[in-house]
Amino acid sequence: MSMPESRDQPPSRPSPDQAHREDRSSGGRWAVVVDGHEAEMTYSRASPTLIIIDHTAVPDALRGRGVGQALVERAVLDARREGFRIIPLCPFAKAQFGRHPAWRDVLST
Repeated sequence: MSMPESRDQPPSRPSPDQAHREDRSSGGRWAVVVDGHEAEMTYSRASPTLIIIDHTAVPDALRGRGVGQALVERAVLDARREGFRIIPLCPFAKAQFGRHPAWRDVLST
């Protein structure tokens, strides 16, 4: 008698709600832990209503799972909720804004 084939489920994409923000007067970061690995996106505060996303770091073990995108999306949600604007200096974040036109309402012009 043969057993049915087991198919591994692809790893799930983290929700933006899983990310948390650590905010300090001069900047901070959004971070998320997935499967024991931490990813982060850092920012500098240019003014009370403007942040500059300057770096995104996702461990190799989490690449391709949408972790970086979830961090950018969390920044967008926070910007909408709190009324600040974003300058995406980080190439990854800048590319994400290019791929998601609906997020452009929080970009600084």
